[in-house]
Amino acid sequence: MSKFPKNALSTEKKAKSIDEAVELALTELGIEKENAEIEIVQEPSKGFLGIGAKDAIVKVTAKKAEKKQKADKPAKAVKAEKAEKAPAKPKKVKTSGGVYNSDSPAENAKNFIKDVLNAMGLEVEVTAELKEDIVEVNLEGDNMGVVIGKRGDTLDSLQYLTSLVVNQKSEDYIKISIDTENYREKREEVLCALANRLAAKVARTGKKFALEPMNPYERRIIHSNLQDNEDVTTFSIGQEPYRKVVIAPKNPKPYNKRSGYKKSETKPAADSTVADDAEETASSTVTYKADFKPQQHKAEYKNFEEYLAAHSKD
Repeated sequence: MSKFPKNALSTEKKAKSIDEAVELALTELGIEKENAEIEIVQEPSKGFLGIGAKDAIVKVTAKKAEKKQKADKPAKAVKAEKAEKAPAKPKKVKTSGGVYNSDSPAENAKNFIKDVLNAMGLEVEVTAELKEDIVEVNLEGDNMGVVIGKRGDTLDSLQYLTSLVVNQKSEDYIKISIDTENYREKREEVLCALANRLAAKVARTGKKFALEPMNPYERRIIHSNLQDNEDVTTFSIGQEPYRKVVIAPKNPKPYNKRSGYKKSETKPAADSTVADDAEETASSTVTYKADFKPQQHKAEYKNFEEYLAAHSKD
């Protein structure tokens, strides 16, 4: 009598070896070996010279837990699997329907910016007003740092795209200015302070200084801030988007880091006194054009001070 209960999920397979027969049975039942009860019905036998050979016969039955899991799967697991595999439905975005051909440039700018920000998943209040030939747009909402981007890059890009949309059917060119949280004014203050600090450094050292790449709007701020500076001048180099401003001295002067004097100039002696006679004043100074030659006097004098002491009465 079989040890397996009736109505158990089982099958019986025959093969040349027990392992092959078990594998066939597991494949048919769709279960793993650890979830099966295996009964060897008949051991394989090679016989004598191929006569009387017998195949292995095994009976494999699924355990009760596995049988229950199979029964429950269509009701719960299958539904969960389908839910996981189903693609997520795209979030519906409210748009203006792509209508940017209004007679009002401000309205076109407002609709376009709203569509872009809605597509980004941002809830932003947009106000736009036309002043002469400039549409001034202001954005208010949470997480405005995403809209501004690194050093205003995202805000500038949005401003550029809005300008293309607004001017596509406009006879006269309309400028677009987009701002949020007073970012433009704050950025201008930072750039002006930076320009003044670097201009002072350039005037002091006589060396030109190149700033990091900036967009045309920010470069204009630097040029405008330093245009009346008496000590420095500005110009731009490079190609977009890597074009940068260079601050350079207007009247560069020769400068020696070590002494601050040119080699051809005279340097006052450390303990010199004001002499009444011009001859005494001349004799109390040392010039860099002296005939001292280190290689020729190396054996006679240890240093330059000893040489000067020896020739002080010449």
